[in-house]
Amino acid sequence: MTFQHDPDGTRLPIKLDTTSNGEFVPVPLEPMHHHANHLAQEAAGANAKRLGIDRRSFLVSACGVASSLIGMNQAYAAAGKSGGFFELDKTAALDLQLARSSVDGSEFIFDVQGHFVNPTGAWTKRLSPGARPLRMPKTQSCGPAKGPGELDYLNCIGQDEFIKDVFLDSDTDLMVLSFVPSTRQNEPLTIEEAAATSRIVEKLDGTHRLYIHGRVNPNSPGDLESMDELASRYKISAFKTYTQWGPDGVGFYLDDDVGIAFIEKAQKLGVRNIAIHKGLAFGQKSYEHSTCVDIGRVAKRFPRMNFLIYHSGFVTEKAEGPYDEKRTDGIDALVTSLIKNGIKPGSNVYPELGSTWRFLMRDPDSAAHALGKLFKYCGPDNVLWGTDSIWYGSPQDQIQAFRTFQISAALREKYGYPQITPELRAKVFGLNALKIYPVPADVLSKHLKGDKVARDRGEYRERPDPTFATYGPKTRRQFLNLKTWEA
Repeated sequence: MTFQHDPDGTRLPIKLDTTSNGEFVPVPLEPMHHHANHLAQEAAGANAKRLGIDRRSFLVSACGVASSLIGMNQAYAAAGKSGGFFELDKTAALDLQLARSSVDGSEFIFDVQGHFVNPTGAWTKRLSPGARPLRMPKTQSCGPAKGPGELDYLNCIGQDEFIKDVFLDSDTDLMVLSFVPSTRQNEPLTIEEAAATSRIVEKLDGTHRLYIHGRVNPNSPGDLESMDELASRYKISAFKTYTQWGPDGVGFYLDDDVGIAFIEKAQKLGVRNIAIHKGLAFGQKSYEHSTCVDIGRVAKRFPRMNFLIYHSGFVTEKAEGPYDEKRTDGIDALVTSLIKNGIKPGSNVYPELGSTWRFLMRDPDSAAHALGKLFKYCGPDNVLWGTDSIWYGSPQDQIQAFRTFQISAALREKYGYPQITPELRAKVFGLNALKIYPVPADVLSKHLKGDKVARDRGEYRERPDPTFATYGPKTRRQFLNLKTWEA
């Protein structure tokens, strides 16, 4: 087979790199991550040779995925990380059926945090001179810019690539398009453009595979007033807000005057879902508003509303460990807020894994504690699947890593964490989201199995050609470059 993308097989199917979602500064890889990538690269060459195929053909197969995860296990174990692991047999790197039984699956997958960037949107006209947001290395680009300052390379992440990454190269069935923190004038994806993207996918036999958030910053002039149109015209599935964001750099608490006004209006409009960015702080200014201290308070005050905690309060600066009531940020702050306000597991607080799981894949100890605490204190029926893609390219590697991840028996016994069973994975992957995002029964029973997306996916996977590329910023310079539109 001739591959358009990476024909020499230089990219790994599990993308262990520094890419961020543009909301936090990229974090450099540690020695154990470089070791893991090195082991996976070596294994790809050796295993491909043993199977009599080229490197690229091996890497796009389930054996290539298994080989990468096995390399991560080996590197993490060598670094003394034993709290969690990717549960698959070492021989899966050479046994296709065994590999597929581990990394493939048939779960219903509802990604409640996806992103799309309009490569020709109005936001590109407001960039600072020379700004090059989302500039990719030549080895990952689908074509060079036509000239200095040109942004045509952004077409590499246009609508066609979005549909390919999300619905062909991954097992994702449904996705919610979310937004980034910005003013309405500077959004890289406006609500109008999100609706247009949704309609394009919807035309593929009429299946409603994309849902839409409505971004509201209640401390920004005009945003509260815009909620009526978002609810009535665009039929949004949730309101999305950023409590650390503000037009003057100062955020708000959900139980401040503006926060309460926001929640009360959402309730009046009949939109029960409030999605809140918590964790992944933008910086030290107004840092207190990025924590989950207010979540338990509003969950108790508004029991009929659903509070979707995007990123689960996770921060990259500190590792996740056993619950510590003295810690004032991270997932522990969420847990403390729930305990103090009597919010029991299975209540109206739903932690979400976008970017969180992608980062936790780099540390199996933090991953085990983070997931264990969310299952224990929020409930196994409340954890939501999200990937923050397309910042991270196709979300398939996140799906495959989660399919195989297991919390060690030692941590389960010591801290009361549950075993991650196929039933629990199925809940996280999509069944939990169905409790709060109503999906028509015919979409689930009929369209997802036989619409044009499903048919295209089946045909495409006879000769798959994934990019294994990520699109978000990978260095501090790229991160600051991406942020120029917010200035």
